[in-house]
Amino acid sequence: MLLYNTQLKKLILPEYGRNIQQMVDYCMTIEDRDERTHCAYTIIDTMITMFPEVRNEADYERKLWDQLAIMSDFKLDIDYPFDVVKEENLETKPEPIHYELEKIKFRHYGKIIERMIARAAEYPEGEERDALVMLLANHMKKLIYQINNEDVDDRKIFNDLYHYSRGAIRLDPETHKLHEYQVVVQPQATGKKKKKK
Repeated sequence: MLLYNTQLKKLILPEYGRNIQQMVDYCMTIEDRDERTHCAYTIIDTMITMFPEVRNEADYERKLWDQLAIMSDFKLDIDYPFDVVKEENLETKPEPIHYELEKIKFRHYGKIIERMIARAAEYPEGEERDALVMLLANHMKKLIYQINNEDVDDRKIFNDLYHYSRGAIRLDPETHKLHEYQVVVQPQATGKKKKKK
């Protein structure tokens, strides 16, 4: 009867395949400790041969020996050249990262735009501030256009800038014009191939 991989024992590290796992299983059955250690070194060499690019990684040998210990379910009793990872340390979870949730006035702009407007409002009057404000206004229009591809009125953007900056940034729709954005329709393939001449 033919055996399928689905009927065999699940591989601990499937990237190395069933042959390497069988080599590890065989290594654990060797009685002599020196011979078992020599067999483990041969397995490591085979793992490097399978993935030669692993040599480019920092501390690659330690990682391979850790993987060998994992594949043996931490039961391979040999003289390891490194202190390998312990089973209890394998499942340790990192400390959770606590994020400060900040209130965002207009979600479609995001918090970064909100902060940039606050910084722009603090800039001294001049060409640099005007250029920055226009860049922000155009980017805000593009962000709105992504969620609502109908015609976006510049007054809406100017009004949002005014509210975000608490009145520090005022743009007049008569003198300031923002970019016009359009939806570009991707051409669809017809499915017909042109004949070569």
